[in-house]
Amino acid sequence: MNRRNFIKKGVLASAGVGLGVSSLFSASCAGANDRIVLALIGCGGRGLGTIINCCKINENVVVKTVCDVNRTKLGKAAAQVEKDLGYKPGQTENMKEIFDDKDVDAVWVATPEHWHTLASIWALQAGKHVYVEKNPTVNIWEGRKLVEAARKYNKIVQVGFQNRSAAYGFSARDYIKSGKLGQIVTVKCYNLLGGGKSNEAPETAVPAWLDWDKWLGPAPMRGFSPSIVDENGRGGWLNYWAYGGGGLSDDASHVMDLCRLVIGDPEHPKSVYGWGGNHVFGGTRETPEFQSIVYDFGEYTLSCDNAYATNYMTKTPGDIRMDKTKFPNWRNNSTRTEIYGTEGMMYLGRHGGGWQVLGPKNEIVAEDGGVFPDKEHQINFIECLRTRKTPNGEVEECHRSATLVHLGNIAYRVGNKQLTFDPETEKITNDNSANILARGAYRKGYEVPEKV
Repeated sequence: MNRRNFIKKGVLASAGVGLGVSSLFSASCAGANDRIVLALIGCGGRGLGTIINCCKINENVVVKTVCDVNRTKLGKAAAQVEKDLGYKPGQTENMKEIFDDKDVDAVWVATPEHWHTLASIWALQAGKHVYVEKNPTVNIWEGRKLVEAARKYNKIVQVGFQNRSAAYGFSARDYIKSGKLGQIVTVKCYNLLGGGKSNEAPETAVPAWLDWDKWLGPAPMRGFSPSIVDENGRGGWLNYWAYGGGGLSDDASHVMDLCRLVIGDPEHPKSVYGWGGNHVFGGTRETPEFQSIVYDFGEYTLSCDNAYATNYMTKTPGDIRMDKTKFPNWRNNSTRTEIYGTEGMMYLGRHGGGWQVLGPKNEIVAEDGGVFPDKEHQINFIECLRTRKTPNGEVEECHRSATLVHLGNIAYRVGNKQLTFDPETEKITNDNSANILARGAYRKGYEVPEKV
């Protein structure tokens, strides 16, 4: 019997019986040949798909438990793991049962964004490593707490900014570092998506398939609306400040994070100017349909245009994302970056698409194709658990990328203002109301701790 079939048969016999300790899962991930036991918190399509793929592409990695407060998704997740991996995992609606399970080496946090930091910190305090999807935080202060917790408990935290494992991102960084693009003078990031009018559906009784109190967690208590949580799909929680940061914390966060990597991971900006609004479709959504943001990095500016109102723009097609020989049509590419140097301009794709540099005569003078590096990011996480190397999605750098999201949103929320920022204290220096948003607030029993 080969190792993979042995693992499958062993887990099939033991994983579905609950969360009790069993000898099957007792091996640690200290050595290169040891089994790594994962648990999933948040059973939406993204989290479930990535953790299953992680087990498929890495040797000796298993999922012991899946967790969700949406009972429909929880049951479907367990069934999908059994179908794809050959064994049925345990199920729970209480993530703390996972943290108490000594068998679990690492947790995979793929909840809505308002749960990312608290779930990750609880996991770290319980001695677990963490893979946490983007955006890792919903405010600046809790990002610093996540960094502190990772350092204090000396655990691996891989943030789901997958482009940090992209080979074409590294080659773009090397090209700029070589000086061939010249001195950077300005950088422009785009996340120009389509959209429509969004109105909240009336509040209803909480459906039987959902634990609404636990879903809200750190967020304020309010009535249930089907506009926020969907039984089978993603739901509209990103339209609400309590649960996420709109399009800026969704696709745009990937664009800006990859951009930071390629230009050398600069420290925090000195200031931000943010403008936005719901002037096209209107509706009741809290997050804006369109934003224009400019960050001051001293020697150059970085801007981001983020939209749910440009239906003629398109993301990089899937066939191009997975083919190193193809490049997008940059002119109407909705998630591109443009890096302007004194010697040329680089187009850069998100989640694949590679990069191309235009020279003085509008000719392509350099390029490198690239694919969506989901697989590489998952391999990097498991490798780092076994070797204790620093992961590609290192928590401090990803916190800085997330801070760009928060600063842009805060500048909009306090009235489309320019805000000055102290990189050392991570405080806004010219608007007290902005600092309140940067700090955040938490419901009793779900507080991100001051001392992690």
